[in-house]
Amino acid sequence: MHQANLRINEAVQSRLGLPDSKVFNNIQKYGNTTAATIPMAFHEARLAGKAGPGTVVGFVALGSGLNWGAALYRC
Repeated sequence: MHQANLRINEAVQSRLGLPDSKVFNNIQKYGNTTAATIPMAFHEARLAGKAGPGTVVGFVALGSGLNWGAALYRC
């Protein structure tokens, strides 16, 4: 998810019933890095072995004005 606010990410994770093992957060390390949050988190998740070959990854972002977007990607 877009790393703008850890509490929001945790609330979304909870509502979707996703375990911690399925969600990667790095906002506590960098803060809100705006448009770079998703590629940075994806890169770190891959380095940590959490998005290996064949893994389906969901990218989700929310911006000002209630703009949002989502995509699925198979590694």
